[in-house]
Amino acid sequence: MKDILIISNYYPPEKGAAANRIEQLALKLDQNGYNVSVISPLPNYPKGELFPEYKGKFSVTEKIQNITLKRLWIYPSNSPNIFKRIVSTFSFSTILFFYLLFAKTPKKVIVQSPPLLLSFTAVFALWIKRKAIILNVSDLWPTAAIELGVLKKNSISHKMLLFIERFIYKKATHIFGQSNEIIDHIHSIFPEKKCFLYRNYPDHFVENNIHENENSNEPIKLFYAGLLGVAQGVFELIQKLDLEHLNVELHIFGDGAEKAQIVDYMNQNPMQKIIFHGMLERNVLHQTLQNLDIALVPLKTRIYGSVPSKIFEYSALGFPVLYFGGGEGENIVEENNLGWVVPVEDFNGLNAALKQISEIDKNEIQAMKKTIFIHAKQNFNLDKQMKDLIENDAF
Repeated sequence: MKDILIISNYYPPEKGAAANRIEQLALKLDQNGYNVSVISPLPNYPKGELFPEYKGKFSVTEKIQNITLKRLWIYPSNSPNIFKRIVSTFSFSTILFFYLLFAKTPKKVIVQSPPLLLSFTAVFALWIKRKAIILNVSDLWPTAAIELGVLKKNSISHKMLLFIERFIYKKATHIFGQSNEIIDHIHSIFPEKKCFLYRNYPDHFVENNIHENENSNEPIKLFYAGLLGVAQGVFELIQKLDLEHLNVELHIFGDGAEKAQIVDYMNQNPMQKIIFHGMLERNVLHQTLQNLDIALVPLKTRIYGSVPSKIFEYSALGFPVLYFGGGEGENIVEENNLGWVVPVEDFNGLNAALKQISEIDKNEIQAMKKTIFIHAKQNFNLDKQMKDLIENDAF
């Protein structure tokens, strides 16, 4: 049996797409005959505080679903203060560096990026030890930070992060990119670097929410489920929505930095037809979503390289998508007939699309669900993707 290690800043019981994505990768490698171990911080996301069962511990080793987990200490923080966030990432990165230097590790290691500081620390330590490094790039940093306005172009911080970005690409044995834009970007710096497209396909296809609607007189139920952070821009979005005279209501599930602002706005505007549900366990969330109609997938601005995994996740649940994020994700929704696309930051266009959606018969949405589910099952297949990658010596 081949040994492989995964290094990630997120892992269940933490919630969110990043943790789910890495767990899914670990479980699929295990199912394909690999002996998988994972190094991650003590669980603390998204609230920025250690989960109760991990408080007072420096490190924890446990085995869950045949995956060996090594959880190392971190100073947790989800503070809007950038300095505190850097200290948090630096605390885990420092512990990780010395752990990798002195602990026995497999010959092959998958390193998740971003965060850049974490991936730099891991790649540097593994390069010293001459390990085979598989870099899994989910978003392009510092490019995304510039586009989100959290980093100033050509600043000292920007130049430092550019150096780190190039270092990890150069030292990686080969690279996984979640989008063609990521791979194009890497090849623009290192044309000969071997790269593989690794889409964030789901490992679930749930058909039981696709049935003839028994409540066709109810409003069309749009939903957003996920991180309530800066990149998603949900707080700005709900302020720009005009649902008052539409046969549409919006349901929000999740947690994150914008949660308090969103809840406060809803309390002050009770007539907005927006319902907040908080964070739910994934299986409970999927069960709850069966009563809803259309998935909203927004980004605050067009982020080069970003393809929200929600596009694939909700397609596998049979949901049409209203995509409001631009970039490669926009092309995927259009090319696969997964729903509606509105140019990113075009709130007038978004409200126009919602007006159009409000006039659709709910039985027509049910027909869309069936078509999208079948298409997703055939084309967004994680097992086939893993098989192809293994056959091409990607692991």
